[in-house]
Parts: sequence; structure tokens; C-alpha cells
Amino acid sequence: MKIDGTPYRSIWIDESDRWSVRIIDQTRLPWAIEIPRLTTPEQVAHAISAMLVRGAPLIGATAAYGVALAMRADPSDEALATVIPMLAATRPTAINLRWALLRMQRTLAAHPPAERADAAYAEAAAICDEDVATNRAIGEHGLALIRARAQAGHRVNILTHCNAGWIATVDWGTALAPIYMAHDAGIDVHVLVDETRPRNQGFSLTAWELGKHGVPHTVIVDNAGGHFMQRGAVDMVIVGTDRVTRAGDVANKIGTYLKALAARDNGVPFYVALPSSTIDWTITDGLGSIPIEERAPAEVTTITGRALDGAMMTVRIVPKDSPAANPAFDVTPARLVSGLITERGICAASAPALAAMFPDQALQTAA
Repeated sequence: MKIDGTPYRSIWIDESDRWSVRIIDQTRLPWAIEIPRLTTPEQVAHAISAMLVRGAPLIGATAAYGVALAMRADPSDEALATVIPMLAATRPTAINLRWALLRMQRTLAAHPPAERADAAYAEAAAICDEDVATNRAIGEHGLALIRARAQAGHRVNILTHCNAGWIATVDWGTALAPIYMAHDAGIDVHVLVDETRPRNQGFSLTAWELGKHGVPHTVIVDNAGGHFMQRGAVDMVIVGTDRVTRAGDVANKIGTYLKALAARDNGVPFYVALPSSTIDWTITDGLGSIPIEERAPAEVTTITGRALDGAMMTVRIVPKDSPAANPAFDVTPARLVSGLITERGICAASAPALAAMFPDQALQTAA
């Protein structure tokens, strides 16, 4: 995708030294585009935990490069055994993190230490390239849903929650990929962008990237989604996800469950876009088995923005003595999901449908 006409991925190898890692600091968007240089696995761990990078697919890709940086410094068995759990502990909910780290561990275990650095960089690059291809396929399958809605000749209004665009992946995005493709195909689409408190990934990230690509959109407060659905102003909801159980339960940014309930009550299709690496084939019950990350109360009690004089500032927005809870995700039961948009096609959010769509993965896990 592009920023002001220049194509970007969300993570890449520094062109000057060919080994350090560059990312876009998402905590600075939309106010500034800053591109940190990561040189150690500790810096990668901080980038993930502090959410300089976020979005399940990008977290996995970044962690893979964290392993590569570790192997460049020390390719020993001990170093490999240390870096994997260190990176795995950064974000507990996103299953892509564990998936990417296990893939790196299995690949590198088959190589002697002298070959591990090169193998690690090659495998991390492959994970990134595969993510781009996967998200392109998700976009193509989701495009068919949007095109079907557009046949009546009216504007297609799509509500999305959080950010599942190209900066949440290596490129294209998951939930936004079909929207970008529809826009580029000349379909009249309009996106209702939830603000997505408390970290505001909707109005700070989704609105930013849609605007940079020229996609018509309107930012709304999180509690307005049901209102627009009641008035027929939402044709479909498309969201991303950080983990999907083998039975189709979906963990996504806090507030997703409420949107699914409103969509069901108003007969609005509710779709979840995901790569198969986001499916956790080891669990069935999302409510009982998916760990929900509890983040710092300061994300709720403070907010950062740009003052009218142009200065960046963080201000407290609740009384100083009031405590705050900050669960980062909630679980939407499979019964509320109209369909899962994957790289292989669209399927029901159910154990039989997922197993039929991905028999190779389901059988591997069962074995």
C-alpha cells in the first residue's frame, strides 16, 4: 500500500546494512511517521509489547525477525531457547505470535548454529511474503461479498472496528483488504470507522490509512454503531481477529462482541477476516480458553493527541483517584459470526466448516 504515493510494507530490512529491521512506529500515527531501526531481540520485544507494531499478522512477522536478530548475535542452542519464550511473552492473545515463533524454532533446529542466522532471515522473509499473498487472497474473496452488495447500484456502507488494515499486517490487511480492492475496482464504498477506545486504533490508524489511499470514510464513536445499523446505514460489518478457535469463536479488540450483537439484532451480516495462521486448532471454547490480555490502566485514564498549537500532549481524562480496568480483547461467539473470510475462501464459523476448509491444518493438530 502507499503513503503519499510511496509504496510501503509495515516491516522491512534496512537497505543500508541489510540486517537491521525497520518498522513504522504506530504509536506516533497519525501525527508523525517515524521509522525506528531495530537491532536486538530486546528492542523487538519492546516494539511488540509497547505496540509500536500491532495486529496479529504483523506481530508474528516482527517476532520472526526478532529471532533472526538473536541468531545473528548468537546462533547457539541456548540463545534460541532463550529468545523464543522471551518474545512469546510479549502479547498473550494473538496466536500468530506463537505460530511464527514455533515455525522459526522448528526451522532453525534443523540447522547447525553456523547456518542459523542466514536461515532465520530467510524464514522471516518467507513469513512476510506469505502474509502479503495470504492477505491479497483474503481481499479477493471478501471483494465478492462487497460486489454482491453493490449490484443494486447503491453505496456499500461497511463498519469496521479497531484496525485490521495494511499496517496490522505486512501489507494489504485482513478486514480492510476487500475494501481496498473494492475501492480500486471502482465500487462505491464508504467505511464507518469505530474510534476503538482505549488505544484509538480506529480513528488514529484505520482512518489514517483509508485517507492515505483515498477511501471515503467517517469516524464514529464506539457506541454509535448500533444506531447506524438501526437506520439501515450499515450494509455489513467486517472486522479482523487475533485468535479464532477451531469451533469459530473469535477474539478481537474489545468492543467487537457488542458490534456483533447489534449486527445480529438488526440483520446486518457480520464477517471476520483472517489468515489461517490466526486459527488456534488446539482450543474449542473461546470464552474459557483464550487468554485476554489486561493492559495498563493508563491507556484508559489518559489520551494522547495534538493540541491546537501543534504540540503533542498526553492528558488525564478521568478523576485522579478512579481506578480503571483495561481488557484488550473480547470474545465473539461463533453463533454471531456470519462467515469467516480466509485465504482459501469464505466459510461458516463452525468446527466442520473450518476443518473442511483447512483439512491439512486440522489433521496436523489432531495428530
